[in-house]
Amino acid sequence: MNSIKLDMYQTLAIAAVALLLGKYLISKVGFLRRFCIPAPVVGGLIFAIVTCILYVTGVVEIEFNDTLKEVFMVFFFTSVGFQANVKVLKQGGKALLVLLCLVIVLIIAQNCVAVGLSSFLHFDKMLGMCTGSIPMVGGHGTAGAFGPVMEDLGVKGAATICTAAATFGLIAGSLIGGPIGNNLIKRKDLLKTAVPIEDKLEEEAIKEDVHTPESYASGVFELIIAIGIGTILSWLLSKTGMTFPIYIGAMIAAACIRNFCEYTGRYTVHIIQIETLGGICLSLFLGIAMITLQLWQLAALAVPMLVLLSGQLILMALYSRFIVFNVMGRDYDAAVITAGTCGFGMGATPNAMANMQAVCDKYVPSVKAYLLIPLVGSLFADFINSLVITFFINLL
Repeated sequence: MNSIKLDMYQTLAIAAVALLLGKYLISKVGFLRRFCIPAPVVGGLIFAIVTCILYVTGVVEIEFNDTLKEVFMVFFFTSVGFQANVKVLKQGGKALLVLLCLVIVLIIAQNCVAVGLSSFLHFDKMLGMCTGSIPMVGGHGTAGAFGPVMEDLGVKGAATICTAAATFGLIAGSLIGGPIGNNLIKRKDLLKTAVPIEDKLEEEAIKEDVHTPESYASGVFELIIAIGIGTILSWLLSKTGMTFPIYIGAMIAAACIRNFCEYTGRYTVHIIQIETLGGICLSLFLGIAMITLQLWQLAALAVPMLVLLSGQLILMALYSRFIVFNVMGRDYDAAVITAGTCGFGMGATPNAMANMQAVCDKYVPSVKAYLLIPLVGSLFADFINSLVITFFINLL
Protein backbone atom coordinates (compact mmCIF):
# COMPACT_ATOMS: atom_id res chain seq x y z
CA MET A 1 0.00 0.00 0.00
CA ASN A 2 1.23 3.49 -0.82
CA SER A 3 1.84 5.79 2.11
CA ILE A 4 2.01 9.54 2.58
CA LYS A 5 4.18 10.77 5.44
CA LEU A 6 3.35 14.20 6.79
CA ASP A 7 5.78 16.20 8.92
CA MET A 8 4.75 17.97 12.12
CA TYR A 9 3.96 21.24 10.34
CA GLN A 10 1.71 19.56 7.78
CA THR A 11 0.04 17.57 10.56
CA LEU A 12 -0.55 20.79 12.48
CA ALA A 13 -2.04 22.43 9.38
CA ILE A 14 -4.49 19.55 8.89
CA ALA A 15 -5.42 19.71 12.58
CA ALA A 16 -6.15 23.43 12.16
CA VAL A 17 -8.34 22.70 9.13
CA ALA A 18 -10.18 20.04 11.16
CA LEU A 19 -10.81 22.59 13.93
CA LEU A 20 -12.17 25.16 11.48
CA LEU A 21 -14.36 22.49 9.88
CA GLY A 22 -15.64 21.44 13.30
CA LYS A 23 -16.49 25.03 14.26
CA TYR A 24 -18.23 25.58 10.92
CA LEU A 25 -20.34 22.44 11.27
CA ILE A 26 -21.28 23.31 14.85
CA SER A 27 -22.44 26.76 13.68
CA LYS A 28 -24.58 25.16 10.96
CA VAL A 29 -25.80 21.92 12.56
CA GLY A 30 -28.19 22.57 15.42
CA PHE A 31 -27.87 19.32 17.38
CA LEU A 32 -24.07 19.61 17.55
CA ARG A 33 -24.42 23.02 19.10
CA ARG A 34 -27.27 22.06 21.41
CA PHE A 35 -25.49 18.99 22.77
CA CYS A 36 -22.12 20.78 23.26
CA ILE A 37 -20.02 18.47 21.08
CA PRO A 38 -16.43 19.89 21.04
CA ALA A 39 -15.28 21.29 17.68
CA PRO A 40 -12.01 19.26 17.67
CA VAL A 41 -14.05 16.06 18.03
CA VAL A 42 -16.41 16.95 15.18
CA GLY A 43 -13.79 18.02 12.66
CA GLY A 44 -11.10 15.59 13.79
CA LEU A 45 -13.42 12.60 13.66
CA ILE A 46 -14.36 13.43 10.06
CA PHE A 47 -10.69 13.45 9.07
CA ALA A 48 -10.11 10.21 11.00
CA ILE A 49 -13.00 8.56 9.13
CA VAL A 50 -11.60 9.71 5.78
CA THR A 51 -8.11 8.35 6.56
CA CYS A 52 -9.69 5.12 7.77
CA ILE A 53 -11.59 4.68 4.48
CA LEU A 54 -8.43 5.36 2.47
CA TYR A 55 -6.57 2.77 4.55
CA VAL A 56 -9.12 -0.07 4.52
CA THR A 57 -9.76 0.33 0.78
CA GLY A 58 -6.04 0.07 0.11
CA VAL A 59 -5.81 3.48 -1.55
CA VAL A 60 -3.19 5.05 0.71
CA GLU A 61 -2.03 5.14 4.32
CA ILE A 62 -1.51 8.61 5.74
CA GLU A 63 1.14 8.77 8.46
CA PHE A 64 1.06 11.80 10.73
CA ASN A 65 3.82 13.30 12.84
CA ASP A 66 2.30 14.13 16.21
CA THR A 67 5.41 15.67 17.79
CA LEU A 68 3.63 18.94 18.50
CA LYS A 69 0.75 17.20 20.25
CA GLU A 70 2.71 16.89 23.47
CA VAL A 71 3.90 20.49 23.24
CA PHE A 72 0.36 21.83 23.03
CA MET A 73 -0.73 19.51 25.83
CA VAL A 74 1.94 20.90 28.16
CA PHE A 75 1.06 24.49 27.25
CA PHE A 76 -2.61 23.83 27.97
CA PHE A 77 -2.10 22.22 31.37
CA THR A 78 0.31 25.00 32.31
CA SER A 79 -2.49 27.47 31.63
CA VAL A 80 -4.70 25.39 33.94
CA GLY A 81 -2.05 25.66 36.64
CA PHE A 82 -2.19 29.46 36.42
CA GLN A 83 -5.90 29.29 37.31
CA ALA A 84 -5.19 27.69 40.69
CA ASN A 85 -5.00 30.09 43.59
CA VAL A 86 -4.84 29.19 47.26
CA LYS A 87 -8.23 30.70 48.05
CA VAL A 88 -10.08 28.57 45.52
CA LEU A 89 -8.12 25.42 46.36
CA LYS A 90 -9.03 25.78 50.05
CA GLN A 91 -12.67 26.06 49.09
CA GLY A 92 -12.43 22.94 46.90
CA GLY A 93 -10.44 20.76 49.29
CA LYS A 94 -13.35 18.61 50.42
CA ALA A 95 -14.76 18.39 46.89
CA LEU A 96 -11.37 17.18 45.63
CA LEU A 97 -11.39 14.30 48.10
CA VAL A 98 -15.00 13.41 47.24
CA LEU A 99 -14.29 13.39 43.49
CA LEU A 100 -11.20 11.28 44.06
CA CYS A 101 -13.29 8.69 45.90
CA LEU A 102 -15.82 8.70 43.06
CA VAL A 103 -13.05 8.02 40.57
CA ILE A 104 -11.73 5.12 42.65
CA VAL A 105 -15.21 3.58 42.66
CA LEU A 106 -15.46 4.16 38.89
CA ILE A 107 -12.15 2.38 38.26
CA ILE A 108 -13.23 -0.62 40.30
CA ALA A 109 -16.66 -0.64 38.61
CA GLN A 110 -15.13 -0.58 35.13
CA ASN A 111 -13.06 -3.66 35.87
CA CYS A 112 -15.98 -5.42 37.55
CA VAL A 113 -18.12 -4.79 34.45
CA ALA A 114 -15.34 -6.06 32.20
CA VAL A 115 -14.82 -9.23 34.22
CA GLY A 116 -18.54 -9.78 34.86
CA LEU A 117 -19.57 -9.44 31.22
CA SER A 118 -16.65 -11.65 30.15
CA SER A 119 -17.84 -14.35 32.51
CA PHE A 120 -21.42 -14.03 31.22
CA LEU A 121 -20.24 -14.29 27.60
CA HIS A 122 -17.89 -17.20 28.45
CA PHE A 123 -15.03 -15.00 27.28
CA ASP A 124 -11.43 -14.89 28.51
CA LYS A 125 -11.59 -12.69 31.64
CA MET A 126 -8.03 -11.46 31.22
CA LEU A 127 -8.80 -10.39 27.65
CA GLY A 128 -11.98 -8.78 28.94
CA MET A 129 -9.84 -6.75 31.34
CA CYS A 130 -8.42 -5.07 28.23
CA THR A 131 -11.76 -3.23 27.94
CA GLY A 132 -11.89 -2.18 31.60
CA SER A 133 -10.09 0.66 33.34
CA ILE A 134 -6.87 -0.02 31.40
CA PRO A 135 -8.15 1.75 28.25
CA MET A 136 -11.07 3.63 29.85
CA VAL A 137 -9.74 5.74 32.74
CA GLY A 138 -6.22 4.86 31.61
CA GLY A 139 -6.58 5.94 27.97
CA HIS A 140 -3.93 5.27 25.34
CA GLY A 141 -1.08 5.82 27.78
CA THR A 142 -2.07 3.08 30.22
CA ALA A 143 -3.20 0.89 27.32
CA GLY A 144 0.25 1.16 25.81
CA ALA A 145 1.86 0.33 29.15
CA PHE A 146 -0.32 -2.60 30.25
CA GLY A 147 -1.00 -4.13 26.82
CA PRO A 148 2.48 -5.68 26.56
CA VAL A 149 2.27 -6.71 30.24
CA MET A 150 -0.93 -8.64 29.54
CA GLU A 151 0.67 -10.30 26.51
CA ASP A 152 3.64 -11.36 28.65
CA LEU A 153 1.09 -13.07 30.88
CA GLY A 154 -0.09 -15.09 27.90
CA VAL A 155 -3.05 -12.97 26.80
CA LYS A 156 -2.65 -12.95 23.02
CA GLY A 157 -3.75 -9.79 21.23
CA ALA A 158 -3.99 -7.82 24.47
CA ALA A 159 -1.98 -4.85 23.18
CA THR A 160 -4.17 -4.48 20.09
CA ILE A 161 -7.39 -4.81 22.07
CA CYS A 162 -6.23 -2.28 24.68
CA THR A 163 -5.32 0.29 22.02
CA ALA A 164 -8.52 -0.25 20.04
CA ALA A 165 -10.64 0.00 23.19
CA ALA A 166 -8.83 3.21 24.17
CA THR A 167 -9.67 4.66 20.75
CA PHE A 168 -13.33 3.72 21.26
CA GLY A 169 -13.31 5.33 24.71
CA LEU A 170 -11.67 8.50 23.46
CA ILE A 171 -14.45 9.03 20.93
CA ALA A 172 -17.32 7.87 23.15
CA GLY A 173 -16.25 9.95 26.16
CA SER A 174 -16.04 13.05 23.98
CA LEU A 175 -19.47 12.44 22.49
CA ILE A 176 -21.48 11.80 25.68
CA GLY A 177 -19.89 14.27 28.12
CA GLY A 178 -21.19 17.51 26.62
CA PRO A 179 -24.74 16.27 26.01
CA ILE A 180 -25.07 14.89 29.55
CA GLY A 181 -23.80 18.10 31.15
CA ASN A 182 -25.94 20.25 28.88
CA ASN A 183 -29.04 18.17 29.59
CA LEU A 184 -28.56 18.47 33.34
CA ILE A 185 -28.14 22.24 33.18
CA LYS A 186 -31.21 22.78 31.02
CA ARG A 187 -33.59 20.30 32.66
CA LYS A 188 -32.75 21.33 36.21
CA ASP A 189 -32.25 25.05 35.52
CA LEU A 190 -28.78 24.92 37.06
CA LEU A 191 -27.43 28.12 35.54
CA LYS A 192 -28.88 30.06 38.46
CA THR A 193 -26.58 28.07 40.78
CA ALA A 194 -23.42 29.03 38.88
CA VAL A 195 -20.84 30.70 41.11
CA PRO A 196 -19.78 34.12 39.77
CA ILE A 197 -16.05 34.51 39.22
CA GLU A 198 -14.55 36.86 41.76
CA ASP A 199 -10.86 37.25 41.19
CA LYS A 200 -8.90 40.41 41.78
CA LEU A 201 -6.33 39.71 39.09
CA GLU A 202 -9.01 38.94 36.53
CA GLU A 203 -10.95 42.07 37.45
CA GLU A 204 -7.83 44.14 36.94
CA ALA A 205 -7.08 42.38 33.66
CA ILE A 206 -10.58 43.10 32.38
CA LYS A 207 -9.99 46.82 32.98
CA GLU A 208 -7.04 46.64 30.60
CA ASP A 209 -7.22 46.22 26.84
CA VAL A 210 -6.90 42.43 26.81
CA HIS A 211 -6.51 42.39 23.05
CA THR A 212 -3.21 44.26 22.90
CA PRO A 213 -0.28 42.34 21.37
CA GLU A 214 1.83 43.26 24.39
CA SER A 215 -0.55 41.58 26.83
CA TYR A 216 -0.66 38.35 24.82
CA ALA A 217 3.11 38.38 24.45
CA SER A 218 3.42 38.67 28.23
CA GLY A 219 1.02 35.77 28.64
CA VAL A 220 3.10 33.60 26.30
CA PHE A 221 6.29 34.49 28.14
CA GLU A 222 4.73 33.61 31.49
CA LEU A 223 3.61 30.23 30.11
CA ILE A 224 7.07 29.49 28.73
CA ILE A 225 8.82 30.45 31.98
CA ALA A 226 6.47 28.20 33.97
CA ILE A 227 7.12 25.30 31.58
CA GLY A 228 10.86 25.80 31.88
CA ILE A 229 10.72 25.78 35.69
CA GLY A 230 8.32 22.83 35.45
CA THR A 231 10.91 20.65 33.72
CA ILE A 232 13.11 20.96 36.80
CA LEU A 233 10.20 20.16 39.13
CA SER A 234 9.25 17.14 37.00
CA TRP A 235 12.84 15.91 37.19
CA LEU A 236 12.80 16.24 40.97
CA LEU A 237 9.46 14.42 41.20
CA SER A 238 10.82 11.58 39.07
CA LYS A 239 13.48 11.00 41.74
CA THR A 240 10.73 9.76 44.07
CA GLY A 241 10.42 6.66 41.90
CA MET A 242 6.80 7.46 41.06
CA THR A 243 5.48 8.16 37.57
CA PHE A 244 3.90 11.55 36.97
CA PRO A 245 2.42 13.14 33.84
CA ILE A 246 4.98 15.15 31.88
CA TYR A 247 3.06 18.37 32.48
CA ILE A 248 2.62 18.09 36.26
CA GLY A 249 5.79 20.06 37.00
CA ALA A 250 4.65 22.90 34.76
CA MET A 251 1.23 22.97 36.44
CA ILE A 252 2.85 23.23 39.88
CA ALA A 253 5.23 25.97 38.70
CA ALA A 254 2.36 27.93 37.17
CA ALA A 255 0.31 27.69 40.36
CA CYS A 256 3.29 28.88 42.43
CA ILE A 257 3.91 31.84 40.12
CA ARG A 258 0.25 32.81 40.18
CA ASN A 259 -0.03 32.73 43.96
CA PHE A 260 3.32 34.46 44.54
CA CYS A 261 2.28 37.32 42.28
CA GLU A 262 -1.14 37.52 43.90
CA TYR A 263 0.34 37.51 47.41
CA THR A 264 3.07 40.10 46.79
CA GLY A 265 1.19 42.23 44.26
CA ARG A 266 4.52 43.04 42.59
CA TYR A 267 3.64 41.60 39.21
CA THR A 268 0.44 41.07 37.25
CA VAL A 269 -0.18 37.63 35.79
CA HIS A 270 -2.11 37.98 32.53
CA ILE A 271 -4.81 35.45 33.41
CA ILE A 272 -7.26 36.37 30.65
CA GLN A 273 -4.59 36.05 27.98
CA ILE A 274 -3.23 32.81 29.44
CA GLU A 275 -6.70 31.25 29.51
CA THR A 276 -7.23 32.24 25.88
CA LEU A 277 -3.87 30.82 24.81
CA GLY A 278 -4.55 27.66 26.82
CA GLY A 279 -7.85 27.18 25.03
CA ILE A 280 -6.13 27.48 21.67
CA CYS A 281 -3.49 24.92 22.68
CA LEU A 282 -6.18 22.53 23.93
CA SER A 283 -8.00 22.75 20.60
CA LEU A 284 -4.82 22.11 18.63
CA PHE A 285 -3.84 19.20 20.89
CA LEU A 286 -7.21 17.54 20.46
CA GLY A 287 -7.21 18.31 16.75
CA ILE A 288 -3.95 16.43 16.30
CA ALA A 289 -5.10 13.63 18.61
CA MET A 290 -8.34 13.12 16.68
CA ILE A 291 -6.95 13.21 13.12
CA THR A 292 -4.25 10.70 14.08
CA LEU A 293 -6.77 8.15 15.40
CA GLN A 294 -6.43 4.82 13.63
CA LEU A 295 -10.10 3.86 13.48
CA TRP A 296 -9.39 0.64 11.56
CA GLN A 297 -8.14 -0.81 14.82
CA LEU A 298 -11.78 -0.93 15.93
CA ALA A 299 -12.46 -3.44 13.15
CA ALA A 300 -10.35 -5.90 15.11
CA LEU A 301 -12.97 -5.94 17.86
CA ALA A 302 -15.13 -9.04 17.72
CA VAL A 303 -18.77 -9.07 18.83
CA PRO A 304 -17.92 -9.93 22.47
CA MET A 305 -15.58 -6.95 22.60
CA LEU A 306 -18.27 -4.65 21.25
CA VAL A 307 -20.62 -5.93 23.98
CA LEU A 308 -17.98 -5.28 26.62
CA LEU A 309 -17.31 -1.76 25.35
CA SER A 310 -21.04 -1.05 25.15
CA GLY A 311 -21.23 -2.07 28.80
CA GLN A 312 -18.50 0.45 29.63
CA LEU A 313 -20.35 3.17 27.74
CA ILE A 314 -23.59 2.48 29.61
CA LEU A 315 -21.73 2.37 32.93
CA MET A 316 -20.05 5.71 32.27
CA ALA A 317 -23.27 7.42 31.22
CA LEU A 318 -25.26 6.16 34.22
CA TYR A 319 -22.47 6.61 36.77
CA SER A 320 -21.70 10.17 35.74
CA ARG A 321 -25.35 11.19 35.42
CA PHE A 322 -26.75 9.68 38.60
CA ILE A 323 -23.75 9.23 40.92
CA VAL A 324 -21.16 11.92 40.11
CA PHE A 325 -23.73 14.67 39.60
CA ASN A 326 -25.67 13.93 42.78
CA VAL A 327 -22.66 13.40 45.03
CA MET A 328 -20.82 16.50 43.74
CA GLY A 329 -23.67 18.81 44.75
CA ARG A 330 -26.43 18.75 42.11
CA ASP A 331 -25.54 22.30 40.97
CA TYR A 332 -24.01 23.94 37.90
CA ASP A 333 -20.44 23.05 38.91
CA ALA A 334 -21.52 19.44 39.44
CA ALA A 335 -23.00 19.31 35.93
CA VAL A 336 -19.75 20.58 34.39
CA ILE A 337 -17.75 18.11 36.49
CA THR A 338 -20.06 15.36 35.24
CA ALA A 339 -19.26 16.29 31.64
CA GLY A 340 -15.55 16.28 32.47
CA THR A 341 -15.72 12.91 34.23
CA CYS A 342 -17.08 11.35 31.04
CA GLY A 343 -14.02 12.70 29.23
CA PHE A 344 -11.26 11.25 31.40
CA GLY A 345 -13.40 8.31 32.53
CA MET A 346 -13.37 6.94 29.00
CA GLY A 347 -10.48 8.74 27.36
CA ALA A 348 -8.06 11.32 28.70
CA THR A 349 -7.97 14.48 30.79
CA PRO A 350 -7.70 16.80 27.73
CA ASN A 351 -10.95 15.31 26.46
CA ALA A 352 -12.49 16.06 29.84
CA MET A 353 -11.35 19.66 29.55
CA ALA A 354 -12.76 19.89 26.01
CA ASN A 355 -16.12 18.58 27.23
CA MET A 356 -16.20 21.17 30.00
CA GLN A 357 -15.04 23.92 27.67
CA ALA A 358 -17.87 23.13 25.25
CA VAL A 359 -20.39 23.38 28.10
CA CYS A 360 -18.85 26.49 29.65
CA ASP A 361 -18.61 28.26 26.27
CA LYS A 362 -22.37 27.85 25.98
CA TYR A 363 -23.11 29.00 29.54
CA VAL A 364 -20.56 30.40 32.03
CA PRO A 365 -17.16 29.25 33.33
CA SER A 366 -16.86 26.83 36.26
CA VAL A 367 -13.67 27.50 38.20
CA LYS A 368 -14.34 24.58 40.54
CA ALA A 369 -14.62 22.08 37.69
CA TYR A 370 -11.56 23.44 35.91
CA LEU A 371 -9.49 22.94 39.05
CA LEU A 372 -10.78 19.57 40.26
CA ILE A 373 -10.87 17.60 37.01
CA PRO A 374 -7.20 18.18 35.98
CA LEU A 375 -5.97 17.40 39.50
CA VAL A 376 -7.92 14.17 39.83
CA GLY A 377 -7.81 13.12 36.19
CA SER A 378 -4.12 13.70 35.58
CA LEU A 379 -2.39 13.45 38.94
CA PHE A 380 -4.28 10.80 40.92
CA ALA A 381 -6.33 8.72 38.49
CA ASP A 382 -3.48 7.02 36.62
CA PHE A 383 -1.62 6.14 39.80
CA ILE A 384 -4.70 4.65 41.49
CA ASN A 385 -5.73 2.95 38.26
CA SER A 386 -2.38 1.16 38.03
CA LEU A 387 -2.79 -0.19 41.56
CA VAL A 388 -6.35 -1.40 40.91
CA ILE A 389 -5.38 -3.01 37.58
CA THR A 390 -2.51 -4.84 39.24
CA PHE A 391 -4.87 -6.08 41.96
CA PHE A 392 -7.38 -7.41 39.42
CA ILE A 393 -4.67 -9.09 37.31
CA ASN A 394 -3.36 -10.91 40.37
CA LEU A 395 -6.90 -11.77 41.47
CA LEU A 396 -7.67 -13.38 38.11
